[in-house]
Amino acid sequence: MILSNNLHSRFIPPRYHAYLWVLGLFLLINFVTRVGLMIFEGDPSYFTLSGLLPILWAGFIYDLNTGFYILIPFLLLALVLGNGPKRRWLHAVLATGLLGLAVFGFLFTALAEATFWNEFSSRFNFIAVDYLIYTREVLGNIWQSYPVTGLLLGLGVVALGLLWWVYPPFWRAASADGGSLPKRLLMSLLFLCLPVLSFFLVNDHWRDSFTRPAERELASNGYYEFMRAFRNNDLDYFKFYKTLTTAQANQLLQHAFHQGQPELKFEPNPMPTAHRVQPTAATLDKHVVLISIESLGADFVESFGGKAGLTPNLDRLAQAGLRFNQLYATGLRTVRGLEAITLAIPPTPGHAVPARQHNTGLQSLGGVLKQNGYAPFYIYGGYSYFDNMENFFTGNGYQVIDRTDVAPADIHHETIWGIADEDILHHAIGVINQQTAQGQKVFAHIMTTSNHRPFTYPEGRIDIPSGSGREGAVKYTDWAIGNFMREASQQPWFKDTLFVFVADHTSHGRGRTDLPPENYRIPMIIYAPAWIQPQQFDDLASQIDVAPTILGLLNLAYVSEFYGQDIRLAAKQHQRAFMANYLTVGYLKNGKVIELMPKQTTQVIDAKTGQALPAEPTTTDEAIAYYQTAAARLNALQKKP
Repeated sequence: MILSNNLHSRFIPPRYHAYLWVLGLFLLINFVTRVGLMIFEGDPSYFTLSGLLPILWAGFIYDLNTGFYILIPFLLLALVLGNGPKRRWLHAVLATGLLGLAVFGFLFTALAEATFWNEFSSRFNFIAVDYLIYTREVLGNIWQSYPVTGLLLGLGVVALGLLWWVYPPFWRAASADGGSLPKRLLMSLLFLCLPVLSFFLVNDHWRDSFTRPAERELASNGYYEFMRAFRNNDLDYFKFYKTLTTAQANQLLQHAFHQGQPELKFEPNPMPTAHRVQPTAATLDKHVVLISIESLGADFVESFGGKAGLTPNLDRLAQAGLRFNQLYATGLRTVRGLEAITLAIPPTPGHAVPARQHNTGLQSLGGVLKQNGYAPFYIYGGYSYFDNMENFFTGNGYQVIDRTDVAPADIHHETIWGIADEDILHHAIGVINQQTAQGQKVFAHIMTTSNHRPFTYPEGRIDIPSGSGREGAVKYTDWAIGNFMREASQQPWFKDTLFVFVADHTSHGRGRTDLPPENYRIPMIIYAPAWIQPQQFDDLASQIDVAPTILGLLNLAYVSEFYGQDIRLAAKQHQRAFMANYLTVGYLKNGKVIELMPKQTTQVIDAKTGQALPAEPTTTDEAIAYYQTAAARLNALQKKP
């Protein structure tokens, strides 16, 4: 035994034994985090042998892979500091300090993962990558939503406890013999080979072997998923997804359009969707007010089968207007909803169009209305630099108004995300009044923000205290919409206005599959009592159909490049919806979800049960045609000077 230890010390200097403690603590914290998330999910199947062991084993692989990277600064420290008594002591001091920072960082990341999981049912993903750009909003939201000071102090106490636990053996090893410079150099190089090897050997195979989305997320870790999202932030559709020939894609796309409207005539145009819309009735010169509502799933709106008592104003509007009961959002973020409503385009993989560098020069709802004499406005309660909104909307025919245009005296409440919904809606009435007084037709797209964590709003508006949760925020937004409609009804333009209420996305991320349809169903109500009679539409439709439906109600003639269809005319014959969660894009049709994924893979999922079904080549090719031609359209923007 003594001989074995001597040989071990001869080849591996004792100083390097200290780093086993670093790696051990990292693995322990990630193990506890993983088990904690599994308990939070509340699924007993995770704790059977067949469920638990594969998740823990794959998790260990990903944690070990990440741990090798964590060791790099410690290895560099061991290399730089020599082997004299003072340098050994200095190495021990610096290594201990670095360990303390590292342990606090491990714990902080674990806490961040837990809060992110609670919000998005996922490890760090593309949302976390995007949020790095907008640290002001993100940090502000965290500060307003959680007891940050107490949490940080608690993390500090736990970190000190762990440091105290490992301090004696860690200090002994860190202050021990580090070996000669050649030996330290050799050891550092050998250890630094580990992250290099893991980069090539550890990939998505381990996570992708699980069929359920939650299992894949639990098996991985936040560090790996963050870097995975960072590397895949701009996916080339034609490289990573299954494609058809251009001619096939164009032909199938036009055939899909004809399913809804056989009489439709396509125009000679580089865009395969280009077709002439020529209503038989006279154009209606009406104003349009479109309110896109933050995070409002149909499950929160009673008239759409949701919770009772939260949305009395929207429910009254639904009874008196057009109610679209089976409308599905294209994504799970505001920027994706804005893309669908504004551009009527399927949600291509990667960034939504507003967040892309090349995001202007596209046909938009506001652009078509502008060509027909309207003044289009995008009115937002937050700062429009967020998610690149200002650049996107101004570059596609809109004038942008945000919280910087609202006088402080007119703001009753604000969070890091924006001013209270009642305040931005009241300000919008002033904008419309100013334009209509000059004889101008107005299109105002208003984006609310109050239904967002920390869920605070002015006191005294509703019977649920501010900051108590999402139900209160939903009810407050509904109150603000009711207040807006009462104020608008006193304006001379009210009777000549088409009001559209539609959510940007739901508040749900957790689901049975990558694209569970129930997580995408949103309400849409169109209200204009002076000239539209109440009616319900139960046909499956998509958020990309909002713009063509609005333009159809106005009887506007135009050449459409939109991928959406007028729900009233086409949805019954061609029922489909589009959904995406960043890397996976889907096509919902006939009770099945066609999923298109990287590595040119596709699968068919039962929309109700989440079970895999046999391949459906015809519907899959139709889905590919939509997404491939949309990706080609966006790629063409990059080639413009």
